[in-house]
Amino acid sequence: MNPKTSYLLVDSSIAPEVFVKVVEAKKLLAAGRCKTINEAIERVNISRSAFYKYKNYVYPYNELRKEKIFTLFFTLDDVSGILSDILKVFAGHNTSVLTINQNIPVNNIANITISVRMSTQGTDVDALMNEMDAIKGVHKIELLAME
Repeated sequence: MNPKTSYLLVDSSIAPEVFVKVVEAKKLLAAGRCKTINEAIERVNISRSAFYKYKNYVYPYNELRKEKIFTLFFTLDDVSGILSDILKVFAGHNTSVLTINQNIPVNNIANITISVRMSTQGTDVDALMNEMDAIKGVHKIELLAME
């Protein structure tokens, strides 16, 4: 996670066409209208490499929502207390943890997926990720989805 990451809100009418198509493909997959990434990218007419290049960076904006749900994927050292430290960050930003999925650690590395609900007037996701990235033993944080 780059601590200098920032977000822009851009009208889709001036955004590069590939960004709009990546969002369309992600919507097709989320709605179950396409079962595979290949099927979705063929339907919106973009390359597989373009989809993977932008899929974690392009999201639709819905200004009517008062809260957002997002899912983060973590790669952590298998050391007691790291998950607790991450949950303290969430609690400090008044979020509600919806799900936690922790896989069995392999080679002293644990993979964890956490879904959270947060008010749109609260802290932004980027600030949360930056704070968690500073926790000792956190190797990687990836934003998997945001609604």
